[in-house]
Amino acid sequence: MVPECRIVSIGALAAHNLWNESSPVRAGHMTTSLVEADGLRMIVDPSLPPESLLPRLAERSSCSPNAVSHVFLTSLIPETMRGLEAFPEADWLAFETELLAARSAANSALEHESQHPEDGGAEHLQRLLAKLDRIQPAEDALARGVDLFPLPGVTIGTCGILLAQPRRTLLIAGDAVPTAEHLAEAQVLPNCVDHERAQESFKEAIEIADVIIPGRDNLLLNS
Repeated sequence: MVPECRIVSIGALAAHNLWNESSPVRAGHMTTSLVEADGLRMIVDPSLPPESLLPRLAERSSCSPNAVSHVFLTSLIPETMRGLEAFPEADWLAFETELLAARSAANSALEHESQHPEDGGAEHLQRLLAKLDRIQPAEDALARGVDLFPLPGVTIGTCGILLAQPRRTLLIAGDAVPTAEHLAEAQVLPNCVDHERAQESFKEAIEIADVIIPGRDNLLLNS
């Protein structure tokens, strides 16, 4: 089966730096996609809450939530994980580098909160760690023609999904390529953890992909 991808929900930046927005003016969320290949039905970045995401999935696909076999997160920021609970039977996956970094950061934050219980953040961190413990490292190849494509820089382990199709290569890029404007201007997000690596990843993305599904926009043809 040739791997196919369908956008379930188009994302948005809370503050679009190339629209001269310096503070949030909308709810930020990621573009959510459905990838189907041999033995694989995978949701990428379930960013909307389940009560919003599941109706979108029903509008865009005949795939029921119980039929989703895997969920992949291009990064482990709060905006990618809001809808995870909509797919309790699926395997939750992320790039190992990103997963280890997220677990380490959450454990460090929880240790700090345990020393300062007056801040009241421990419960939230415990819920986050429970999610992170459920997420497993993804294999390099998820199905025939469906491969991980590391794109570090926006976060330590940002990772896309590369789909090999007969006449084109499609890349689900996450925030490594956030919007049409960022693609046109060859720019990355301003809040990257490593701006130089993010620029290198951006360059790799546009060199390999004929079609890009960005982190916060609709499908883009790469000219």
